[in-house]
Amino acid sequence: MPIQASASAPADSAHYGPQLGDAEFDFIRHVVGENAGIVLGPNKRQLVQGRLARRLRELGLPSYEAYCEYLRDAGPEELVGLINAITTNVTSFFRENHHFEALASYMLPEAMKRNAASRRIRIWSAGCSTGEEPHCIGMVAGEVLPSSPRYDFKILATDIDSDVVAAATSGIYPVDRMSSVSPERLKRFFQKGSGANEGAAVAKQELKSMITFRTLNLLHTWPMKGPFDVIFCRNVMIYFDQPTREKLVNRFSEMLIPGGYLCIGHSESIHAGSAPFKLVGKTIYRRNGGANG
Repeated sequence: MPIQASASAPADSAHYGPQLGDAEFDFIRHVVGENAGIVLGPNKRQLVQGRLARRLRELGLPSYEAYCEYLRDAGPEELVGLINAITTNVTSFFRENHHFEALASYMLPEAMKRNAASRRIRIWSAGCSTGEEPHCIGMVAGEVLPSSPRYDFKILATDIDSDVVAAATSGIYPVDRMSSVSPERLKRFFQKGSGANEGAAVAKQELKSMITFRTLNLLHTWPMKGPFDVIFCRNVMIYFDQPTREKLVNRFSEMLIPGGYLCIGHSESIHAGSAPFKLVGKTIYRRNGGANG
């Protein structure tokens, strides 16, 4: 059944291009909420209209009503395009640096001690965006873990947006995005780009080999088994409603080894009793049951 186009639209955008009416906005909110768990409040209409305007141009569609019909017909294939357009990817190297300091000072040393026999350490960057976070994790690990004997160290980096996962996999970043990376780290872990990558920093194989990038919707089935020693999920849960957050936190706890750590964003928190975690630092939680309680 076709949705009916709404006559109303944001007043301050009435003079520019197609308008996102009430019915279309509600439909898109529903689709995004059901499939990605992202809550789009009434105040997000302008954002959605702006983000999808480019998608309309790419598809050659004249209106948001036509786009909603296309979305209905295309199904999962266009759902990826919608999610990629809607999701926000704001990140930088060593953002919220206290997490990386904690990773170096006690998270990795504890994992080395705990896994002394297997020498296996696993970290998950959930919501990796364009890859700065997992590359930072890799740089810290490269500095902390001994080169001999080597550890079986791997980082899983996932994001719902297939476009940013593709960008992250390349390991190529404009030099002006590298200001928060020390000269020492730049020299060790990156090389100057040439040719088409002139003016960029390119991750060296030592760093790239630590990371596996995958597209993953956190609300769907997780194919990996774990367990992980550390999970980074920063500034992702702010888009979800409270029941979804609590469910996700409990799923993270099941994927963490007892005594493992969960790092979340500066504006996020875990409510007491919602999962077996103890706050041990600024937005750093330890799963109960390890040697440290």
